[in-house]
Amino acid sequence: MEQLPVSKTVLAGDAPGTAFVADDAGTVKQQLFNLVPPAFVAVVVAFWAFAPKALTENGWTIIITSALITILVQGLEFVNERHAGWRMNWREFFTDLFYVVLSATVISWTSNALAEEPLKAIKASLGITTQWAMHLPWLLQVALVIFLIEFGQYWMHRLMHNSTPFWLTHAPHHHITQLNAAKGAVGNPIELFLISLSVVALFDISLTALFCAFNVLGVVSTFAHANVRADPPKFYSFVFTTIRHHSLHHSTDYESTRCNYGNSLILLDRVFGTYKEGEASVVGQDDLKRLSIREQFLFPFQPLIDRIRARHADAAQSAG
Repeated sequence: MEQLPVSKTVLAGDAPGTAFVADDAGTVKQQLFNLVPPAFVAVVVAFWAFAPKALTENGWTIIITSALITILVQGLEFVNERHAGWRMNWREFFTDLFYVVLSATVISWTSNALAEEPLKAIKASLGITTQWAMHLPWLLQVALVIFLIEFGQYWMHRLMHNSTPFWLTHAPHHHITQLNAAKGAVGNPIELFLISLSVVALFDISLTALFCAFNVLGVVSTFAHANVRADPPKFYSFVFTTIRHHSLHHSTDYESTRCNYGNSLILLDRVFGTYKEGEASVVGQDDLKRLSIREQFLFPFQPLIDRIRARHADAAQSAG
């Protein structure tokens, strides 16, 4: 794992030893970029809180805002790049685009059909009601949704790093060799489905609070994967995951990946003792082998495929 050089002058962040050099951090441009992630979150919250109902209650709005977040953050990679080794190319662009579309369609539909709708049906059949949630202040509803989603994802993510069958579904995500805005959507479809599961469907929450929470999580996760030189202030990085936290999680040695599981809420790692300070500029697994889409899809089944091929080879050799 290659870490960034230590500087005596530290950017607003978590701790010394992981910031960029002082003369770079001292520029007005860099100071402004450090405020971009929290500014994005503030804009998202303001939009869902104050925009006309014709927009906030339209199902297409969340699709458009989610796409805009990814596009805007991706654009920032060309304005203030973090690492030249993570620079976007056409191969990465089309791979990322494939997974963004896959997540927004197949994964979303599957999660809704196999998880959310059954949960709603169980809730209705048992007469469960959570109207208290609907009567919470709007911002608390947003915070509740963020917590519910992230709490489930944290433990699912942690399980994936500590159980071989689950790791096989998650490992393709760790074979990416660069981080970019849409990389959070890249992975084996089984993992993408498992990580999408939540119990939010059991709670009565206003539609705008749900959409706002989804977009806030989208902003944080997108910046946490993006090749953007932005190190947010402590008030943000203490609670939300940043590229520094998440790049360390994508380190080249497996043991170093077993930390910073929070996709968007690094606070959960701080609470549950899995937080680790640092940053990696080189990411990937297995000697930095980048997997094709086909290899990512087949990865969980590769041990079985290899055993079958070995048996066939042995049988052919015996017959010969």
